[in-house]
Amino acid sequence: MSRIGILPIALPEGVDINIDDNNLVSVKGPKGELSQQVDTAIKIKVENQEIVLERPDDEIRSKAMHGLYRSLVNNMVIGVSVGYKIQQELVGVGYRAEAKGQLIELSLGFSHDIHIQLPNEVKVETKTERRSNPVITLTSCDKQLIGEVAAKIRSLRPPEPYKGKGIKFVGEQLRRKAGKSAAV
Repeated sequence: MSRIGILPIALPEGVDINIDDNNLVSVKGPKGELSQQVDTAIKIKVENQEIVLERPDDEIRSKAMHGLYRSLVNNMVIGVSVGYKIQQELVGVGYRAEAKGQLIELSLGFSHDIHIQLPNEVKVETKTERRSNPVITLTSCDKQLIGEVAAKIRSLRPPEPYKGKGIKFVGEQLRRKAGKSAAV
């Protein structure tokens, strides 16, 4: 048995789920609306405020799809009810971030500023306080999309192992290397 696939998904209040004939699952809640096409072999049922996914047999592919689609539907339910938030910190002298609507302007030590246009589903806030590093906060109901946007921002200046300068997630522990030691 798939340990993830057999778990039922609790349906919070205010969240509606719609499953049509060709296994298109649509979830609607206070934070937004998401939809996902599910493999036709996986059966989805809603029973007394819980979503249950069942697979037809115990083949390897069926087991893999069972756990995968259970996780995707669970992420959609959490996203439309609670939402997802990712915070990134810019560590470095002179690094700054400024949000202008759906556009982020980043100054990361290059000879030019970097402008990133965000999708409409992702909301962005930037916070810059004296004596602390600038923080970018991304919020969305789509876990996959917000992860892709955060990875794109981080790829512009990944943290380096000697001083730790770069874009890192808030609370992330970086592996630091010792620098050159002086010869005696």
